[in-house]
This record gives sequence, structure tokens and C-alpha cells, in this order.
Amino acid sequence: MRVIAGRHKGRTLAAPKGRKTRPTAARAREGLFNILAHGGFGTDGGSVLAGADVLEAFAGSGAFSFEALSRGARSATLLDLDPLAVDTARDNAASLGEKETTRILRMDATRPRAGRVAHTLVFLDPPYGSKLGAKALQALAAKGWIAPGALVIAEVAADETFATPSGFEVVQTRCFGAARFVLMRFQADG
Repeated sequence: MRVIAGRHKGRTLAAPKGRKTRPTAARAREGLFNILAHGGFGTDGGSVLAGADVLEAFAGSGAFSFEALSRGARSATLLDLDPLAVDTARDNAASLGEKETTRILRMDATRPRAGRVAHTLVFLDPPYGSKLGAKALQALAAKGWIAPGALVIAEVAADETFATPSGFEVVQTRCFGAARFVLMRFQADG
């Protein structure tokens, strides 16, 4: 697995060993980042990545966060419950020289403690079919992890039903092979 573009382009990312983590396919990740860079979701109608504070739940290797940092995000917070995934994400941060810009926490995204930063770009990649995405979004929003107006992306299986939680508005969905990305805006008063 490699970083696709930006200042870390071509750099290798480790993935946690075993079957607990399912990395997003490179083509799907590339398609999503093209949308984020050129889809007009930024505050000025440009890229949503520049200066973003990223939150990645069910982070695994942290590939989404490290790609975002490579393309101009300001900071990234990674949450995962699996100690192997947390260790792998920390190793990736160190190998890319991103230890100062990342915060990696072993935490259940469906039962988070209070957030210290309200993030402007949020990505969740729960296990396919688990129905944990909506539950995690509600919990993270309630605990202050998501900024009003934030762009939120949930990755689910292409044929999986996703129940949009209250306070989130779907703005686009895109399928790439086995993955479907549900892009939403968080409305704090929702």
C-alpha cells in the first residue's frame, strides 16, 4: 500500500497483519481523493483537504489520514480499538515523519470520550456489514469530535444499506468496486 499523491507520494504504508483490518483498495482511495480535491467541497469551492483537521475512525493503518496529510491537511486524529492497528498507524506516522501532526488513540469510536478538537474532515471505515458507522457518527458528534459543516465520509460495502444519522445530510454517494463512499455534511443543530 502506498501514498498516492502529495509530498509523500509513492511512500509505502504498512498494514496491520491478520484479517481484522481491510485496507481500502488503492483505486477506491484514489477516486475518493480526487473527489475531495476537485469536487468543490472546500469552503471556497476548492479542495477540502488544504488545512483540514482530519478524524479517521476505524483507522487501521491510517492510510486515509496519511494521504490527507500528504495533500495538505493540517492534522489527523486516528481512532482504532485494535492494538495491532494502533501500533501500525504509529509506525506509519513515524516512517513518514508525521508524528507531530498525528494523534493516534486506542478508542472505540462508538463510545468515545470527549473530543479535544472538532474535526473538519471525517472518514469512517467500519467493518463491512457491521452497521457501526451511523452509531459511531452519532457518538462522535455528541462528544464534540466533528465540527459544524464538516465533510464526513463513511465507507460501506457497495450493496450495504447505510442509515444516515440525524444531523447528517448526504451530499453524494460514489461506488468504486466493492466500496461505496457516502459523503455527508454535519449540521450541528440537526
